[in-house]
Amino acid sequence: MADPSVETIVSGRCLVARVSGEMDYVTDPVFRPQFKELLSQSARFIVLDLSGVSFCDSAGLNVLIGAWRQADASGVVLVLACVPESLRPILQMTGVDQLLRVYDTVTDAEAVFGG
Repeated sequence: MADPSVETIVSGRCLVARVSGEMDYVTDPVFRPQFKELLSQSARFIVLDLSGVSFCDSAGLNVLIGAWRQADASGVVLVLACVPESLRPILQMTGVDQLLRVYDTVTDAEAVFGG
């Protein structure tokens, strides 16, 4: 099992954060501060690349929603990209895909922001 991590790269006008590992109640205390740190950077557009996420439960969704709320309050646009097939139905059933825009690839997300 991969350790939970968030690695960032600046790509054009976007900050791309590649999220890896399981997003659940165990990793919640790891991801919350990492997302808070991510949002404290001066990026206006943040793309969360979820291709490395192997599992996500309600605690993981809460972390994503919390990050979105914090971003929204700060005037930052936060979107998801490369959402694993296993996670897509969960986003749809819970309505999270209505809050967070979902793109098939990081490139697609960047294009929207003039990457």
